Amino acid sequence: MNRSPRGTGDEDAPVLITEAAPSYEDEHAARKRKYMLMMGMRFPCLVLAGIFYHTWWLALLFIVISIPLPWVAVLIANDRPPRKSEKVNRYQRNAKAIEHREHRIIDG
Repeated sequence: MNRSPRGTGDEDAPVLITEAAPSYEDEHAARKRKYMLMMGMRFPCLVLAGIFYHTWWLALLFIVISIPLPWVAVLIANDRPPRKSEKVNRYQRNAKAIEHREHRIIDG
């Protein structure tokens, strides 16, 4: 009988053996999808502004939403995920203690 090391009975569950980051190609593809999605939202906002031109405040809202979309899309597309903070393994020796007994002082 095949059992998982944790004893949970999940024989088909993969075991995570590394903390590796996603590949550069995967990150780039995800950023391209986000960019295309945000830039794709701009055109419908402008179309909705044209549809609701009788309600001026709603048309103005759609236009105001569509103005910063390209700037935000470029910022998000160019932003990479933060690097993982790595704990540096440094050697630390134990400090030697100075003698811990009383000394006799002779005043002359």
